[in-house]
Parts: sequence; C-alpha cells; structure tokens
Amino acid sequence: MRTEAGRVAGSLRLEDPSRRVFRDETLIVLALSLGASAVSSLISFVGSVTRPGGLKDQAANLNSSAAPGRPWLDLAWQLFGVATSLVPVLLVLHLLTREGAGPRAIGFDLTRPRFDLTRGTLLAACIGSAGLAFYLVSRAAGMNLTVVPESLPGEWWKFPVLILSAAENSVLEEVIVVGYLLRRLEQLGWTPVAALLASSVLRGSYHLYQGVGGFIGNLVMGVVFAFLYQRWRRVGPLVVAHTLLDIGAFVGYALLAGKVGWLPTA
Repeated sequence: MRTEAGRVAGSLRLEDPSRRVFRDETLIVLALSLGASAVSSLISFVGSVTRPGGLKDQAANLNSSAAPGRPWLDLAWQLFGVATSLVPVLLVLHLLTREGAGPRAIGFDLTRPRFDLTRGTLLAACIGSAGLAFYLVSRAAGMNLTVVPESLPGEWWKFPVLILSAAENSVLEEVIVVGYLLRRLEQLGWTPVAALLASSVLRGSYHLYQGVGGFIGNLVMGVVFAFLYQRWRRVGPLVVAHTLLDIGAFVGYALLAGKVGWLPTA
C-alpha cells in the first residue's frame, strides 16, 4: 500500500510543478541573469550620482576591449563573453522543455519567420528614432551618462563581434524578461497588467547604469514589448526588433562617432 507521503511525492510531477517550484525557479533564473544585472546597475548608478561632476560628463561603456593590444586574445574574450551570457537562456529553455512546453510556448522558434521579421523590423523602425531622440534630450538635461556603445579596436572582427553582441543582448533580454518571466508570472496568478509592469521595471532597472534617462527609456520600451508579447504570444518579433536596434546603435556609433556633431562621445 502506498503511503500518504508517497502519494504526495508522486503528485509533484516535473510536468506539473507546484507554485512554489515555479516561484523559486524564477527567482533563481533572475539571480543568475538580469536580476543580478539590475542590482549591479543600481550600485553603478549610485556610484555615478555620488561622483563629482554631472552624469553627462561620465561614460557608460558597452562593448570595450578585454585585452588591449592583443587582438586574438581580445577576440577570444569577446566570444567567451557572448557565449557565457547565453547560458541563462539555455537554462530557461531547459526548464520550459522539462515543463512539457518547450521554446514554442513563448514563441522562440522558427515556425513563423515572416511574421517575426516583418513585425520586428517595423517595431525597430518605430522605436529607433524615438529612442535616440530621448537619449539625446535626457543627456542634455543631465539625466544620463554619455553612452559609448563600442570602443573596440579596429580589427577585422570588430563588426562581426558587435553584431553577435547585439544578438546576444536581444535573445537574453527578450527570452528571459518577456517570454519566460511573463509566462511564469501568469502561472503564479499575476494579472496581465501586474506582470507587464514587473517585466518593464526590471528592464529599466538593469539599464539604470546609464542614468535616469536610461531607466525611463527602457521602462517605456519594456511596456511596449511586454504589451505586444501579450498580444502576439511570441518573443520572435521582439528579438528581431531588439537585435536591429542594438546593431544600429553599436555599428552606427562605430561609423559615425567623431564624424557628426550631434552624436556625443566620451
């Protein structure tokens, strides 16, 4: 005869985790990825606002050399950084697969490429110019650090690495902060509005190292992306849009920095 403990243990199947398992799992994923980045960003912001001088006189460097003067070693570190940053995404995909849902549950697949590319490109076009304008205004108002999207050496691998970095940022953020987090919060009983706000505030928080403007701008972007995900149930278009936005920022800065007067440089 099965004991009561045995029946309870048998009911806790991997395919049907309890609310506590989902909650703890979500906290662990965030602690290993963008939740930790949010705390780090907050500490960095405190350091910036308590440093003598204004925020716009300080720089936030995004893609910089890891081994100056040693290009092959630098390339190895760049590729290592991209690869290891995606490990939390692999963990999330594993958890979704163990749940019995898989990547398709959040629309991170290749089943609708035309939809993802079309919607993502249109979204990037709408957000890109507005985001750049907001950054310039917030920096001029002293609310933002000077963002330096890249300061890599002029090696043959510079632009491929910048594109890889853009894709890595996009996959990491959209899969975890939108697809995975919104799915788990929904399973935990959160309302759609509360889940949207949580995702958006988290996105803004790990950009706080750029300043108040970086927080607000990414908070608004988070609201738009989370809302569209709740309508489309796919992160595919968001990954496309985010990748295009970051490629535009990284590669555009590399091509224009020091050549146009309106683009701030450190």
